[in-house]
Amino acid sequence: MATLTDWLLEGPAWIQYRTRIDLLKQKENHADVIAARQAMIADSQIRALVHDLADFPGPVLNSHKSAGHPLHQLAFLADIGLHADDPGIDKIIARIVKHQATEGPFQVLMNIPKHFGGSGKDEWAWALCDAPAITFSLLKFGLSDDARVQRSVDYLTGLVRENGFPCAVSKELGKFRGPGSKADPCPYPNLLMLKVFAQSPKTRNSRAAHIAAETLLTLWSISKKQHPYMFFMGTDFRKLKAPLVWYDILHVLDVLSQFSWLKNDKRLRDMASVVQKQADENGRFTPTSIWKAWDKWEFGQKKEPSRWVTLIAQRALKRIGMAA
Repeated sequence: MATLTDWLLEGPAWIQYRTRIDLLKQKENHADVIAARQAMIADSQIRALVHDLADFPGPVLNSHKSAGHPLHQLAFLADIGLHADDPGIDKIIARIVKHQATEGPFQVLMNIPKHFGGSGKDEWAWALCDAPAITFSLLKFGLSDDARVQRSVDYLTGLVRENGFPCAVSKELGKFRGPGSKADPCPYPNLLMLKVFAQSPKTRNSRAAHIAAETLLTLWSISKKQHPYMFFMGTDFRKLKAPLVWYDILHVLDVLSQFSWLKNDKRLRDMASVVQKQADENGRFTPTSIWKAWDKWEFGQKKEPSRWVTLIAQRALKRIGMAA
């Protein structure tokens, strides 16, 4: 692991920072962590993302799988560890909280065609495949005590059913829902809600968290038979891809591994072994799929090991005792 972490610490500042926090378990007040964090904030790619998010949410969200949409850029900045008091983040937060639905979730601009049950117009709305990502980001930015954020958490949590979180949307989107049975859970919202739950000891062990985790692990165990809302867990699902945008094995493993009570779950460890087997002899991971919108980043290629993909994989494996 020493050799592997040395290699990770040769990467971009944001990877150095997360390596020190996630793998080396160094504290925020450690001199090397402080230096890495300052360098991360000054990094040109990170600064460009922060600048672009100043007019959040930007363009109309036509597809939740659109990896370059500000929604996913926001979650990436939160995931690497930016805080509310970092330069430019306050402006982004101000834009987000400006559009909060009366029931609690934060909204983005959407346009659902009439033939899909929407109005066909640009409107502020939310769906359970975007609102949790925004709430997760605000929690990661350090706003866990903000009443507006807690209101969003409470409302979204209340949508859980016995079989997990469904496909749910705000009233502005009319009768729109994804391509599946109304009674089925939708895998992606369950994944996003688990990201929200992982941010607090109170919600991390909640009934809703247990239900959502069981939903994803059950779907993994019967992945050849059931594919609710057309979310498959086959060949494409098992490819390593960053950043953590959609429903794929690295994203699911990263999230589920944050719940200590799942550490010895056979299904989770089986999923982890699928990832583990993709490491090279040095414990490094090469992306096997990429998002074109992120092709300028070090993980946006499939020719050589990626430090970011390696860090995500190794920190997940470490959480459940399977790291290199």
